Amino acid sequence: MAKSDKKAKKSKLSKSGKKAAKAAKDSAAKLGVSPLAPASFPTIPPVDGVLFSTAAAGVRYAGRTDLMLADIAPGSTLAGMFTRSATRSAAVLDCQDKLAKLPEAPRHGFAILVNSGNANTFTGERGARDVDTIASAMAQAVGIPPEHVFTSSTGVIGEPLEPARITDAMHDLVAGLRADGFEAAARAIMTTDTFPKGAFEQVEIAGKTVTIAGIAKGSGMIAPDMATMLAYVFTDAHVSKDGLQAMLSAATKSTFNAITVDSDTSTSDTVLLAATGRSHSVPIASGRSAEGKLFHAALTRVMRDLALQIVRDGEGATKLVEVRVTGAKTARDADKVARSIANSPLVKTAIAGEDPNWGRIVMAVGKSGAEADRDRLTIRFGDVLVAEKGWVAASYKEADGAAYMKRDELTVSVDLGLGTGAATVWTCDLTSRYIEINADYRS
Repeated sequence: MAKSDKKAKKSKLSKSGKKAAKAAKDSAAKLGVSPLAPASFPTIPPVDGVLFSTAAAGVRYAGRTDLMLADIAPGSTLAGMFTRSATRSAAVLDCQDKLAKLPEAPRHGFAILVNSGNANTFTGERGARDVDTIASAMAQAVGIPPEHVFTSSTGVIGEPLEPARITDAMHDLVAGLRADGFEAAARAIMTTDTFPKGAFEQVEIAGKTVTIAGIAKGSGMIAPDMATMLAYVFTDAHVSKDGLQAMLSAATKSTFNAITVDSDTSTSDTVLLAATGRSHSVPIASGRSAEGKLFHAALTRVMRDLALQIVRDGEGATKLVEVRVTGAKTARDADKVARSIANSPLVKTAIAGEDPNWGRIVMAVGKSGAEADRDRLTIRFGDVLVAEKGWVAASYKEADGAAYMKRDELTVSVDLGLGTGAATVWTCDLTSRYIEINADYRS
């Protein structure tokens, strides 16, 4: 989550100094890891009932791990959320079909198999056959029905996947399964990501310690509907299938569906949540019970952590931006305004240039399609009041806005003054590095 705002320090940098600081930050991004990356991958405790393995199959590039297997114990429940893209991948369609047919209490365990480098999207009937081939081979290797194998593919769209490269690696995958493989698993699913993404939380429920832990990938082609992102979350809590699905759906709205890097929705977006029940905690049927509320809140925090890591790794990003909209006529209107601001190239480039160009915020509010009244509008950068009552605030000083924009983490707040509707969306700035990464993506 974004750090709480601190008072902006007065800047003594000259114009050349400001340019040098910005150049240094851009240079850091070009060298590899995002300047907004966490200091290190968290030390995630094992989740009882979940094992991981990775392999280098050469799906697209030689010499890098590009396969991840998560083996989930019998007695577990599974839930999922997927992109609503009309051109979603063969793997997504297969997962949706299998999830819809799962019984409330499956007898067998599950396997989640993910490849990076090739999205297996827009590959016609062959794509579906390749998914079946891979799932059948994986099912045989771990001793479960093919209907319990869930695959994901991420990478280049429109190129056939070579299933033999994946099936040939299955023996090594199964042989290498271990409980402490979160970081290796997170690295294996990366594409243009500059760092692996992981998060966890432990919470006491009815006297038992429950672990919730997850990994994710995503950097570009990120927009609500789920943002090209993949996420896999695991818990040893005892949660019913329907309860797990309901809580995942609700948590997704304020996490993975509340981030945007470039407003582009992927064909492959997938979030899978598995609950093994191995903590022997009180069974949770829904998020309405006291235990359910505790679990749902912790799950949401883990998912939000992963979602914000995706924004921090936005292709070429140097700023994490929280857009808060309040006072809208409806929650839907608040969401429209927040997304309009967060997705505006003009807003995002101004932030990249550390320019407090609040006129672009006014523009984004006006084009959103939400009800708005110029004379009731209030805009803030952090605690800095920028505009109110249809005009720039009398107290506003450009130097204060400019000083605030130098921060790595920013909050843009807009109050429409019309009602109680509110929404929050997270985004990042838009730099020249984004163009470089995506212009060279397939080369």
